[in-house]
Amino acid sequence: MMQNKNIAIIGLGYVGLPLAVEFGKKRNVIGFDIDHKRVKDLQNGIDKSREVSSEDLKRAKNSLFTHNLCDIKDCSIFIVTVQTPVHIDKGPNLTPLITASEMIGSILKSGDLVIYESTVYPGATEEVCVPALEKSSGLIFNKDFYCGYSPERINPGDKDRHVSTIMKVTSGSTEAIAKEVDNLYKEIITAGTYLAESIKVAEASKVIENTQRDLNIALINELSIIFNKLNIDTESVLNAAGTKWNFLPFRPGLVGGHCIGVDPYYLIHKSKEVGYTPELILSGRKINEQMGKYLTDRVVDLMKVKNILVEGANILIMGFTFKENCPDIRNTRVIDVYNNFRDLNCDVDIYDPWVDALEVKQEYDIDVVSTPEKNKYDAILMAVAHDEFKKYSPINIKMFAKKSYVLFDVKYLFSKDKADGRL
Repeated sequence: MMQNKNIAIIGLGYVGLPLAVEFGKKRNVIGFDIDHKRVKDLQNGIDKSREVSSEDLKRAKNSLFTHNLCDIKDCSIFIVTVQTPVHIDKGPNLTPLITASEMIGSILKSGDLVIYESTVYPGATEEVCVPALEKSSGLIFNKDFYCGYSPERINPGDKDRHVSTIMKVTSGSTEAIAKEVDNLYKEIITAGTYLAESIKVAEASKVIENTQRDLNIALINELSIIFNKLNIDTESVLNAAGTKWNFLPFRPGLVGGHCIGVDPYYLIHKSKEVGYTPELILSGRKINEQMGKYLTDRVVDLMKVKNILVEGANILIMGFTFKENCPDIRNTRVIDVYNNFRDLNCDVDIYDPWVDALEVKQEYDIDVVSTPEKNKYDAILMAVAHDEFKKYSPINIKMFAKKSYVLFDVKYLFSKDKADGRL
């Protein structure tokens, strides 16, 4: 039985930290991360991801944070929440997952349970992670140790949907272990759990959640391109169509982040591996990946209509994170727009009150501005719908612009008559 056994959470990002805090209210929990600075911040009650408040960190009295592997060697349950990014060629990058498995394997004991929450393709847990655990530990899977899979469903920046209020899919490597995993999560998940019939089913359920969302946004992005050519306002069409009860309320935009813009490639990889090329999923990815170029071209066309010289122009991009009210800059597709304008020899400023300026500099070699300059910009793009930006009126924005300028509203922050262009 897993009751009252100590838990180690491997990876203290957007997924792992809230999980550690919730379990820390019920059990002894040690949060482990290889990022020394991240651990030090958490020890001081600071979460730079803004997912957990200082008060919540203090209330989780049973949670400790460390970067020392020896500190978690006496734990019996290991929950892995590390990133699963893609390589430049869009193939799955399982290095963080394998490294975490090898570390756990080095301290794994008979009877221990390893649960994975990272998004992967169906089969990855048993085909990739389990061999790494066996090799590093010398133990035998489903005899000496066991595995579970319970995909994360955290929505970064969403304060209404907390980890405990989101239904959790669970699974285990044996029937008995599956029930143990399910019962474990029931301790903290008030929304309930769903016990999947196998680890592969649980893995597949997660990867198709974001693939479905990616395809839905791709459809709306393509419709937006069509409607622009027909000189029809996209939001007006979506509002009209949205009066039907079963019309899905998606909006066009840049599709980035560490989930929607990444997870479909894991399913594509596995599908090709078994001999099927998923044309629809690939088409959706192609549409969404070209939206940065499409957006740039739209702004350039509007600048030319106003006789604004593109080369040497000053561009302001409001927002850099991959989504609103969240400091996460991983796989943000705003970088595509930035790079496109730079390729046109424009001077581009990024303004985003949510980002860590040092992180943006280290990751993208961009110096974000602390505040936009007045009377400077030839074009201004509202790229992310932060609450802070919703407080701006077109008059406020105009203060940053030259006498003749283009205002492009990517996120429908203004009415259609207040912007020169919208998606």
